[in-house]
Amino acid sequence: MSLPQPLKSVYALADANSFYASCEKVFRPELEGKPVVVLSNNDGCVIAQSKEAKAALALYMCRPWFEVKEAAEKIGTIAFSSNYELYGAMSNRFVQTLRHFSPRVEVYSIDESFMDMTGLRRDLSVYGHEIKHTVRQWTGLPICIGFGHSKTLAKLANHCAKKQPGWDGVCDLTSLSVPELDHLLASLEISTVWGVGKRLERRLHAVGVTNVLRLKHADPKRIRDKFGVLLERTVRELNGEVWLELDQMVPEANQVMSSRSFGHRLDSLTDLQAAISFHAGNAAERMRKKGLYANAVYVFIQNSPHDEAPYYCGQQMIALPSPTNSTQQITKAALWLLNKVYQPGVYYLKGGVMLMELVAEGGQQRELFGFSQQDSKNHRLMGMIDKVNAKYGRGTVKTAAEGVRQDWQMRRVLKSPGYLHQWKDLLKVR
Repeated sequence: MSLPQPLKSVYALADANSFYASCEKVFRPELEGKPVVVLSNNDGCVIAQSKEAKAALALYMCRPWFEVKEAAEKIGTIAFSSNYELYGAMSNRFVQTLRHFSPRVEVYSIDESFMDMTGLRRDLSVYGHEIKHTVRQWTGLPICIGFGHSKTLAKLANHCAKKQPGWDGVCDLTSLSVPELDHLLASLEISTVWGVGKRLERRLHAVGVTNVLRLKHADPKRIRDKFGVLLERTVRELNGEVWLELDQMVPEANQVMSSRSFGHRLDSLTDLQAAISFHAGNAAERMRKKGLYANAVYVFIQNSPHDEAPYYCGQQMIALPSPTNSTQQITKAALWLLNKVYQPGVYYLKGGVMLMELVAEGGQQRELFGFSQQDSKNHRLMGMIDKVNAKYGRGTVKTAAEGVRQDWQMRRVLKSPGYLHQWKDLLKVR
């Protein structure tokens, strides 16, 4: 009696199209079909474009906004400042929707997730359109889906689904015959493969590997000798071997950082203290969400390397007496470091706080003469502050050192409302 053959792995990659721009359109239906761009910190550069903007403007990413603003406005382009809170909330909705279609989901980035489809006894193309329709209906986001026998092939399938209109946003490479798949791979440039950039593509061209099919048929051992083990794994994945497993667990962070460019250059120590206190509180809150404690605090402030004045970046770290997740203790350490690195006469453009050497609560090494009662009070206080801020918005309860006006904050004059995280910005249906 022959033993049953093991099921061949099948992965899917779901990718939201023009994610930042699409998030802005969800709550503004009148923008459907219009060109939309999203700008970087301080409204400096274009970092996201809708498909209409890409077609009409043909912009390179990170092009300064002031250079293209006039041309963009002539064709009716709508510009938005980055609304990171909105994009994070929409990303969570996207992932939660995908979990209805697969028991194992790996969040790869804010707008991409892998799904395990192994053993699914359904037409994957039909299933893909069902996922696509449901995500659109439940979140408002347009997506593309690719299926393959490895994560690299799923990523490649997603590229085909997005770039080739005939696929209608869903590409199932597992359903293609060998000649059909080879014909498709022969038409694709090597740089379309996950992890292969333009520089590596030029090196591969030099040895006669000019398309994805030739890369697939390359000798893995020779590829490893000349280009390294990572590209060897890519070649094997193109042949349907699974070398990149689905990772459902988010790796434990080694550090948490909060930093932003200032809305304008700062030379006042008082303004810098408010900015650094904000970043200390923000980093501490994010660290507590992960259930971690910091053993060290790092602070930096810098001016712009493009200023006429000499470039200065003040940075310093301090080890804490014992691990802590207390905003007050972290802020005190950060302000002490700021006083050490601050130099008058410098116009600072950016600053931030990094919490380092993070440990879980159970892995802490306490002080020899630690005060457990004080730790318990601090734990309850931080928990209550986080609950209040989660309900009413970050900054509802904060340290006095952060100040009230926060004029140093980065410019976001075109920022859309907080539809999903501010009660006052909830849409009103009349």
